Amino acid sequence: MLISALAFLASSAASAHPGRTAADGCHNDRKNGGRHCHGAPMTSKPTRTPSGEVYYPNCAAARAAGATPVHRGQPGYGRHLDRDNDGIGCER
Repeated sequence: MLISALAFLASSAASAHPGRTAADGCHNDRKNGGRHCHGAPMTSKPTRTPSGEVYYPNCAAARAAGATPVHRGQPGYGRHLDRDNDGIGCER
């Protein structure tokens, strides 16, 4: 019984939520806005949006660019980087 419970907990933690992802492993995050990625490489690089704005796919990319913490209103800030919605992304 205990083994069954542990197996269930491990499998539910591995799949945090259902949903399909794009080829890059990301999808739109309806709850927090922006994009949300699964299994993104830790060495992700910042990209530019079609309008020329900086976009960090994750905090690893923002850190690698020397842009952390990213404050609301600064280039590269995104709600997907700000887990507690306090206006400061990648603060840890």
